[in-house]
This record gives sequence, structure tokens and C-alpha cells, in this order.
Amino acid sequence: MKPAPFEYFAPTDIEEALELLGRGGDVKVLAGGQSLVPAMSFRLATPEAIVDLNGIRDRDRVAIDGDELVVGMLARHRALETSAVPGAVGALLVDTARLVGHLPIRVRGTFSGSLAHADPAAEWPMLALALDASILARSAAGSRVIAAADFFEGPFTTALREDEIITEVRLLLLPDAGTAVLEQSRTAGDFATVAVVAVVIVTDGTVSYARVAAAGVEGRPVRFADAESLLLGRRPEPEVFAEAGRVAAESIDPLSDATASADYRRHLVEVLVRRALDQARSRLAV
Repeated sequence: MKPAPFEYFAPTDIEEALELLGRGGDVKVLAGGQSLVPAMSFRLATPEAIVDLNGIRDRDRVAIDGDELVVGMLARHRALETSAVPGAVGALLVDTARLVGHLPIRVRGTFSGSLAHADPAAEWPMLALALDASILARSAAGSRVIAAADFFEGPFTTALREDEIITEVRLLLLPDAGTAVLEQSRTAGDFATVAVVAVVIVTDGTVSYARVAAAGVEGRPVRFADAESLLLGRRPEPEVFAEAGRVAAESIDPLSDATASADYRRHLVEVLVRRALDQARSRLAV
């Protein structure tokens, strides 16, 4: 099939793009287009107009600002995969990016676009949740910062308003952390059946900071707060990680679909949380 007819706009600055969005109607923003264009081709999406952001310059940066990493709205998956961001979070970005689709998708698709699309099985929303991302959203009326914990509302649904664009995302760098991401999918490059990311900091022999999140489990990325609480103040040992995996698995109401049953997803969560925590511990800075 071919897309339904639509108007096409190619603004050269962010103010023009925001003005176009502010006119109202069914308008979609195009960045990488790796989700939007196929949806339009199958007429699952039939926008009246497209606002193509790719003509806006200097919005693809990936840069360190103090203790945060700033990811611009047009930063591609490939830029994160090949970035020189130091430390554990830099390694986590590389590892996560390599799980995103295939190379042509990573060359075109954007980090911010993935967050805005909010596919429950996508890797970047899970990582944003685990790293307590701050998401800067702008409209013609002004800007606001949305915490990742408040951003993802359900399948393909976010707190982003129709007239807003994600202009940058800020991620905590956590230089003393150990990190890991693991994924089970049907084939390489496929969306995750279940993916898990773990971030831990150990101080004086016990866990002082823990973040564990998953994708592909429920209708939005999930953080395992109970498992995180269990880890705090405990020694980073296999038995503790196994217990955290069990707690994480018990806390979810997993999806059941043609890819995997709810029981299988629950099993994957238990196994992948345990393994991700163990791998994160092994990567702690010494």
C-alpha cells in the first residue's frame, strides 16, 4: 500500500517546526521515520501533515554536561553505538544501541524518536527509565521537563502533548556504576521478547544504588522498585541477585501474545534480572 495523501513541511529551525505543530490538526513529526513511515505505508497512521525535522541543524549532538549526558533530538541510534562517552554508561549506550534493529535502522532512527514512539518492547525507553532521564519537551508556548518515570503512560502513549517535540534528553552518567543490558528476542534485530537493564553502585562492599528496568514485559517499560530496594545495603552476591530476580518476576503482570506467554516472560524476567545484575557487578570500576 501507499500512504494516504498528506502535506509535507521541512522547517529549518525549531521555532518554525513548533509553529507548524501549534496549528493543530493531525500532524506527525518525522525524525528517523523508522516507525512512522511503515505505519503510514500500511495506513495504520494517516496524518494530515508531516513536519520533517531533518533540516534543522545542530540538533544531533551527544555531549557531556557536568554529570549528565545530553542527547539531542536528532541523535541517531548509530551515534550512540559509536559514541566515545566514557565510563559504564557509555558502554551501556553502546551495548543497548547494538540491540536496536539492524544497521540501516540504527543509521536513520533517533533516540528521541524511540522515546516518543514508546513501543513497549523498545530498548531506549527502558534505558531512559533506568537512568532517570530528564526529557525536555518544547512547544510554541514554552518548554517543560518530564521525568522518564512520568513520561511513558502505556503502549505507544506518552505524556508528550500533540504540539510538543522532544528537543533533548539528559541521562545521569554515574561514573562509579556497573551496568549491563541483556535481551531475549526471537531473532537478531527483532524487538525484545524481554530485555533487562541493570545499574549498580557498590560502596564499602554493599549496594548503595540500584536501578533495574525491563522492556517487553508490560504495556510500557517497567522499573522493579521492590527488587531495587531489596538490593540496597546487601552484598552484591549471586544469592542476592537471584532473590532480586524472583522479586522482580513476582511484581509484574506480563503480556501474553503470539511471541511468548505470560509465564515465559515472567521466567525470562527472573533469569535476565539475575544475570544482568551479576554482569553489572563484574563491570564495576575498581
